[in-house]
Amino acid sequence: MSSPLQKARGDLVRKWGEMGGYWGINRTMAEIHALLFVTGEPLCTDDVMEQLKISRGNASMNLRALVDWGLVERVHKLGDRKEYFQADTDVWHMFETIMRERRRREVEPIIDTIDQCFQRVRGAHYAPDDPQAREAETFLQRLTDLRRFLATMGALFELVLEFGDEGIRKLLGNTIPDEPTSPPPRDKGRRRTTRNKGKTDD
Repeated sequence: MSSPLQKARGDLVRKWGEMGGYWGINRTMAEIHALLFVTGEPLCTDDVMEQLKISRGNASMNLRALVDWGLVERVHKLGDRKEYFQADTDVWHMFETIMRERRRREVEPIIDTIDQCFQRVRGAHYAPDDPQAREAETFLQRLTDLRRFLATMGALFELVLEFGDEGIRKLLGNTIPDEPTSPPPRDKGRRRTTRNKGKTDD
């Protein structure tokens, strides 16, 4: 029977895997990252295979990807020829690594495309009575708005990193709990009211 700790680790690993797609990695890669993050010691490929029930090729490929992202590093144990892996456990540094990598892979190519499209349309010459002249003007304005928004989000990201954990906590006061909170109790009365909807008292 699984202990509460083992069950909690398993739940977190599975949920982290489901979330992986939101920050640009596949589910197995996210599960391996979560496993290494919550485990107190480095794991080798065999350990990852056993705990997540995945093939050696799948484990090796995703471990290499995590190393490439900068979320995991290779370590060696004295007298052991196996290669071990451990995750960066600094949450703020992990967040910075993920966001910078996502920006490099996803946002920067979009910005490059916006700039290229802007220059291409702005460099075109339209006759005053050409219907496309008005369309081009609207298109350029949309690109400008989008470019400005992405630049603003980038500046906010850098500002958050500059403030750091301590700075953000000071800025927000006591609104951030130091520990996870218990989920609120379910409103049984609300469910009962829903079931009895339409009934009238005698």
